[in-house]
Amino acid sequence: MISYNDAKELIAIEFYKLKLKTELIRLEDASLRTLADDVYADINLPPFDNAAVDGIAIKYNDGNRGWKLIGEISAGNYKELKIDANSAVAIMTGAKIPDGCDTVIPMEDILIEDNLVSLKNDVKSKRGMNIRRTASDIAIDELAIAKGTLLKSRHLASLASCGKDKVLVYKKMTVGVLVTGDELIPVALKPESDKLRVSNNYSLCGIIRELNQYAVNLGFAGDNRDRLKVTLANTLSSELDILITTGGVSMGKHDYIRDLFHELGVKEIFRKTGIRPGKPAFFGKWRDKLIFALPGNPVSCLVNFEIYIKPFIMNLYGMGEVETVNARLQNDLQKRDSKRHFFNAFLSEAKDGRHKVTSQLSQSSGNVIGLSKANCLIEISEEKLNPRKGEIVKCIKI
Repeated sequence: MISYNDAKELIAIEFYKLKLKTELIRLEDASLRTLADDVYADINLPPFDNAAVDGIAIKYNDGNRGWKLIGEISAGNYKELKIDANSAVAIMTGAKIPDGCDTVIPMEDILIEDNLVSLKNDVKSKRGMNIRRTASDIAIDELAIAKGTLLKSRHLASLASCGKDKVLVYKKMTVGVLVTGDELIPVALKPESDKLRVSNNYSLCGIIRELNQYAVNLGFAGDNRDRLKVTLANTLSSELDILITTGGVSMGKHDYIRDLFHELGVKEIFRKTGIRPGKPAFFGKWRDKLIFALPGNPVSCLVNFEIYIKPFIMNLYGMGEVETVNARLQNDLQKRDSKRHFFNAFLSEAKDGRHKVTSQLSQSSGNVIGLSKANCLIEISEEKLNPRKGEIVKCIKI
């Protein structure tokens, strides 16, 4: 058994060896995709001096407070007009500044009567005001958006302004989920005797899709060793980047997963980590595929994904770090061993803006209803025992 931190380091090494493929997609499809190449400005932005407000464009002359209006320029409808110190042009926001003008006075600061314009009383102006200068946003050939950026709606306008109707992004990972266990039956059936409805494939595929990756629900398989080996062999040969199995990874008589992976050539990197819940977890590699065999208990399974898989997918695709907060514990916790514990908990914000967290939910590794009521995991380090109400604890948002 290895420690939580050692396990994360080993997983990180293998994740960062992955070579993500790329694809060219339409700009309108690029939101929440990760940019695979630097994007540079192909023009100056703005490409010309333009008005920042609706008003009048003038050639500034200190002390002059009145002008003759000689025309109008709106955005996209530029016209050459001869400007001198005593003339002005009505101009709209975004319109190109005519030659000879160096100042724009806002509409609310002027009075217009017939074709004569004057400053309102007590209004002051200064040379250069209210003009967006050429290349003030970005100059041609400057870096606009860096490779590895997770594209949000705010980035798409920049890409469009740089002439990118198509963008190169990293392909989504394809993550397969195979659930094992003789006790499992389809969701549509009502369990009898010792059977349970299958659930891990739905929760895992859901969280994979929340990370904007492709999830492949491979269904569930029983504990027949020979049939399971064929299923695993076929799955390893499929077009997956990551394979996740659940169940059959502990030390029971019918827990075949680890042995079958060895027989099929999967390189074991570790088995069992010092966490609770979810200690019996296997991590390995088959060719370029990452292999995770997680516990069958639903809570243990999801905890393993949250701490051992999700952070690295997020990092690889520029999604930042998993969000954590410090909160004041509202009840005592029982922790009597040297493992790292993750407690289902509910995080809330007090009136003073500080977070508080309660963990009076069931901590059973099979209680999916209790987990559904949680919005975080309280993380308690190996050396800490029995945290008490009022202490500050680290919470991982889920």
